[in-house]
Amino acid sequence: MTSATHIPVMLERCVELLGPALGRPGAVVLDATLGLGGHSEAFLQRFPEARLIGLDRDPQALDAAGKRLAPFGDRATLVHAVYDEIPEVLDRLGVRALSGTLFDLGVSSLQLDMRERGFAYSYDAPLDMRMDSSRGITAAEIVNTYPAPDIARILRDYGEERFARRIADNIVAEREREPFTTTARLSELVRDSIPAATRRTGGHPAKRTFQALRIAVNDELPVLERALPAAIKATGREGRIAVLSYHSLEDRLVKRAFAAVSESTAPPGLPVVPEQYQPRFRLLTRGAEPPTDAEIAENPRAASAKLRGAERVREG
Repeated sequence: MTSATHIPVMLERCVELLGPALGRPGAVVLDATLGLGGHSEAFLQRFPEARLIGLDRDPQALDAAGKRLAPFGDRATLVHAVYDEIPEVLDRLGVRALSGTLFDLGVSSLQLDMRERGFAYSYDAPLDMRMDSSRGITAAEIVNTYPAPDIARILRDYGEERFARRIADNIVAEREREPFTTTARLSELVRDSIPAATRRTGGHPAKRTFQALRIAVNDELPVLERALPAAIKATGREGRIAVLSYHSLEDRLVKRAFAAVSESTAPPGLPVVPEQYQPRFRLLTRGAEPPTDAEIAENPRAASAKLRGAERVREG
């Protein structure tokens, strides 16, 4: 996929949320999940004084984004890193505080559209699902070696799959005949494991299983749990954070992290709340904002997106 066909999710709203912080002198914006660089390109175009730091764990995404952002020269610094490495990256680059941060979570368009990466259940490919294909365990290794209770736990906890144990038991039985190597065979097994009446609604029957395996392979939720507090801590006064999530598990973590810093920590009953108990951030969105109907019509991959934003109002 080229940058010409890449449509960044909720681009205008992300620019609107982060914009007040990025227009200031010396602004530094972190794109913690660079992908193909669509959001980053917009930030650099619209805020000509801003400097960008872009992180991605996927070397192929970094290469594609690097070509896209090359016209901006040294205003853009791209780093091969997972987004829970924010403190180490900022320290290495000598950045003391961020003006803005964007997390665009989940799998990128590049990963979905490259069949050999094995993220999609809609066509046959090697059963991989690693965002950084140079390291880590593959989805095939999980389904071929994990005990049934562990596979069921992954499907239940990360995919919210009702039939997790049935699918896991069928995977273990089937792999004895032949190990799983491709997405199509696993997708078919999942489909056959789910009752026909259930398959008629809720989209592709393998969607939840593939989501769960992808999250497990890339350790996505633990990484996010570490990354959000790190980004919050690195945000300077009047700096802003925006997070795009694509399923309830991610959004729940974002909601919890923002709530922890946007509510008073004062003991109940105080007639006046001292400064040290005042919220450090204020919320910029009312709940989780969805994309508009017009955007979903133009970019169906935006349909499940939820956007939350927050601004630092107090140090501490």
